[in-house]
Amino acid sequence: MSDTNLVYAYAVLRRTPEAAAATARLRGVAGEPIHLIDPAVTSPPLAFAVGHVPPADYDDAPLRAHLDDLDRLEATVRSHHAVVAALVASGAAVLPLRLATVYRDEDTARQALDTRRGYFLSLLDRLTGHVELGVKIYAAPDITPPEADAEPPQDPLTGLGVGRAYQVIRRRRQRRNEEAWRAVTQAAARLTDTAGTLAVDRVTHTPERGSLAGTAPGTNIGNDAYLVPKDRVTAFRTGILTAAQGVPGLRVEITGPWAPYSFALQPEPHEETAA
Repeated sequence: MSDTNLVYAYAVLRRTPEAAAATARLRGVAGEPIHLIDPAVTSPPLAFAVGHVPPADYDDAPLRAHLDDLDRLEATVRSHHAVVAALVASGAAVLPLRLATVYRDEDTARQALDTRRGYFLSLLDRLTGHVELGVKIYAAPDITPPEADAEPPQDPLTGLGVGRAYQVIRRRRQRRNEEAWRAVTQAAARLTDTAGTLAVDRVTHTPERGSLAGTAPGTNIGNDAYLVPKDRVTAFRTGILTAAQGVPGLRVEITGPWAPYSFALQPEPHEETAA
């Protein structure tokens, strides 16, 4: 491998024979073989899972262009996730790194690993034995966010002209929608509380809108990630789905288990103000 190639880092993990064996079978975002690199301090054993990638694609300028190409971006995301998922499947506790974490060379990567060693180890301790589950909550397609200027119905229909009667009917439908929306959002809040009692942590993501929502029917009103002990995954799924049963207009989608992307590599305290 040429010394001019860059180092693409996928994850932080403890070096174990199982992790090393799993890494040796993997290929990365550029089809490159994956391997582990260790910092100067080797106890406890900590490593980056990395691959060497060409500067023509992964140096700063081409990388920005690469990430603006949606097809290439999707391929990169899939390849990045495949590496992380394989490491998780080996039984290792894994801290997934952000997409396109690239270092100039292995010495620079080792230095970064050494610099944040204590932080990485504390996160690994916290996340060992846990996975991420996603919970998306949807309101049925016929229940929509209320209009800001919606008015409650006040007029009887008797004795009204067609135009006026139509306006009254429209306002009544708006009110029924508002009531349904209120009931669904209150049920969603109760569901979120239930999920919180079954998980050890939660990260709230912005509800998906437009193209991000894909083809899922209805309005996404909740989009959260939960950190769940591996031995509690089934109980979490059962508890959430049971809590959602019988709520008109409410639909729940549970995804995962995943590597704990939403809980890995959160900013260190005072990191932004560090010299």
